[in-house]
Amino acid sequence: MTEKLQKVLARAGKGSRREIEALISQGRVSVDGKVAALGDRVTGKEQIRLDGHQVETQAEADVLCRVLMYHKPEGEMSTRKDPEGRPTVFDRLPKLQGARWISVGRLDVNTSGLLLFTTDGELANRLMHPRHEIDREYAVRVFGEVDEAMLQRLRKGVMLEDGMGKFDTLKYSGGEGMNNWFHVTLKEGRNREVRRLWESQEMQVSRLIRVRYGKIELPRNVPRGGWIEMPLDQLNYLRSEVGLAPEVESKVDVDAPKRYKQVAQIRKAVRRHNSRTKTGGTGTGASTGAGPKKKPAASRARNPRQKLKTRI
Repeated sequence: MTEKLQKVLARAGKGSRREIEALISQGRVSVDGKVAALGDRVTGKEQIRLDGHQVETQAEADVLCRVLMYHKPEGEMSTRKDPEGRPTVFDRLPKLQGARWISVGRLDVNTSGLLLFTTDGELANRLMHPRHEIDREYAVRVFGEVDEAMLQRLRKGVMLEDGMGKFDTLKYSGGEGMNNWFHVTLKEGRNREVRRLWESQEMQVSRLIRVRYGKIELPRNVPRGGWIEMPLDQLNYLRSEVGLAPEVESKVDVDAPKRYKQVAQIRKAVRRHNSRTKTGGTGTGASTGAGPKKKPAASRARNPRQKLKTRI
């Protein structure tokens, strides 16, 4: 059985299929010593090289599907690299060998909350496709006076520049003065759709947080900028929603019900990353995690201000 060359290289973590098609067109990929061409198919037994370096490939059945739940903070770009040097959602993710993290959709730079990453390109593509109608829930704070007529229009549908848009559900959840919180759901992922829907009613969105993707909720024990790997039951829920066969293995230790140790490691990694970012990676104590200014983990945990930084 053969597969398209770009699919095999994408599974090996060398880029998206579109990126690899560009590499093939540029003559940077070879198969058994011959320059590859678009449309080439391979069995997986060939010697594949990218820019002269041999690529270790795996059969699709041998690749373990993994999913991360990431708590995106405001200010991070949902791209792999940013030309202006701004932080991206990929900066803090754990490194992989022979695979790559693929973002399931995007959140704009001023939106925070739940963002999923997976090693399975097919899962990512199906989750993002609107035909599967997986709902996303957002907590949104708007500034201004909201009346019932606005809410009815947002539920029924309003015309945006790229077609009709509406909230599948829209519920008031409290507020003070001119700031009102609502919980809304959508079954599609058009660019900035939540913000644009409210802006169509001349309302300003001052805070936007994705709190749920399908039945997967933003984990309460993961701080902003932290991540946690999805257990097998949740992973297989996502796969079943898009018609993929269930996985039988997981990297997550199912015998550790609370996984406090992992959460503590995540919080420590977030603090270390934030420290490096603030100093530009030049301070010895901040960049290496060593030095006389570093406090023991126990004393940091008792600092009430530190708790505020990592609290959801």
